[in-house]
Amino acid sequence: MDIKEIQSLIKFVAKSGASEVKLETDDIKITIRTGAVGTSETTYVQQMPMGQPQMMAAAPVEVAATPVAEKAANEAEDDKYITIKSPIIGTFYRKPSPDKPSFVEVGTDIGKGDVLCVIEAMKLFNDIESEVSGKIVKILVDDSSPVEFDQPLFLVDPS
Repeated sequence: MDIKEIQSLIKFVAKSGASEVKLETDDIKITIRTGAVGTSETTYVQQMPMGQPQMMAAAPVEVAATPVAEKAANEAEDDKYITIKSPIIGTFYRKPSPDKPSFVEVGTDIGKGDVLCVIEAMKLFNDIESEVSGKIVKILVDDSSPVEFDQPLFLVDPS
């Protein structure tokens, strides 16, 4: 297999929408991964003795993907909001304890210094306070889920 055949294979993979293609022959192994959004299909290519590649597509896994135009519209809409991000790594909790109500819900008016959530890190529970005033528009993290440093937690409308 020469470089031109490999380049045409890469172009084919990019156009097909597959996220990964593996090609194995007696003397060469190639794996091509693309960064295509919303695809979850892997295509396997096996070189047959006649020199003709045979394609076998794995069963596609259903993924809820928003169309690119709709996603861009949502991002443009979210740009007018302030994003509150996690200051630490840990586990995100919306309630101070399981039997208590959530600190905030969508539509809650918040002020500077209001506790929005708790993040547990190394058995310590850290209150996360708001640095802005406004209204909670969206909660971006599920309760009791792990969060990373600088991960968006809430969208706040400052108006």
